[in-house]
Amino acid sequence: MTGATALRAPPLASDAEQLAQLIAELRAAEERRGAGAREIRIGEFTVPGWRVPLLHLAGLQTLTRNEAAVLRFLGWGRANGDIGTLLNMTENTVRTHMNNAIRKLDLDGVRELNSLAGLLFLPLE
Repeated sequence: MTGATALRAPPLASDAEQLAQLIAELRAAEERRGAGAREIRIGEFTVPGWRVPLLHLAGLQTLTRNEAAVLRFLGWGRANGDIGTLLNMTENTVRTHMNNAIRKLDLDGVRELNSLAGLLFLPLE
């Protein structure tokens, strides 16, 4: 190239670097919002505020003790039969609590409930 400076594209960050940067930005935004400082009660369980989507905050606080317990075990990846055994109820009762939670949270179905449960209760470590 004569007389012209070659323009180079900046090197692309790896996916891991981009993800780390995005997580840092999200945490900074949550800090500004003050969500990390608060804890939300769901049934008898306490969840860090940054895990709770604002859209579902009011609905989560209306869940009964059993609905919240079913949601927690769902978040841990347990099957309906396992949840029934752990909570000393039938599998049909577990499904009833799941359907009640879906209705209260205005979700589209069980998949969305499982996703929300994982967001709320899945251990990070």
